[in-house]
Amino acid sequence: MKLLRGVRSAYASCRAFVQKRPAVKFTLSALVWLPLASAVIEYGVSVKTVRGRSMQPTLNPDDSLWKDIVLFDTFAIKFRHDYKRGDIVALKSPVDSKLIVKRIIALEGDTVKTLPPYPDAEVCVPPGHAWVEGDEPFRTEDSNRFGPVPLGLIESRLAYILWPWDRIGPLGKPLIPRHDAVVGSPDWRRSKAELEREKRRQSRVTIADSSSS
Repeated sequence: MKLLRGVRSAYASCRAFVQKRPAVKFTLSALVWLPLASAVIEYGVSVKTVRGRSMQPTLNPDDSLWKDIVLFDTFAIKFRHDYKRGDIVALKSPVDSKLIVKRIIALEGDTVKTLPPYPDAEVCVPPGHAWVEGDEPFRTEDSNRFGPVPLGLIESRLAYILWPWDRIGPLGKPLIPRHDAVVGSPDWRRSKAELEREKRRQSRVTIADSSSS
């Protein structure tokens, strides 16, 4: 009992000391919460600004006054190993380890009709790899230059545009024109162009027969 009373007394003294000193309270709170915040960022979600033009017009289109701020989903990659064709992902470049943003075009077993300057007309994606490309083929360093990339280089999936305000929404599948959209309007033209780009991408990929694996 004496030991228990001593522990309670020491706890009360420490609590009173911390409450009288806001700086100490803030420091202790930071020591508790910073590791949790770090874990959330590394294995959960984070918010980052996307720079560069290789994913135009999906990201950072020329008519936008702002750089896109995007939600990065690390959990889907690190724990669920959820890789899908069409996903926009952040990965380490196999050339210089810089973080780059590209779209998954094909996965293991798929056959891709490559684009210049890749030396071979077609590539079969090896196991444990993906073929990634930028949406703007003239401004991108992607698999057409460095080949298939190991899945281990992929760090997160870009899930949602948070800013600018007029472009807030999920990323991934192309925008489908609304039935009530005015033909010829900017939104109608943008969605039609996005669907056409998606069709061209899909036409270059022969998806592996999963039943044979």
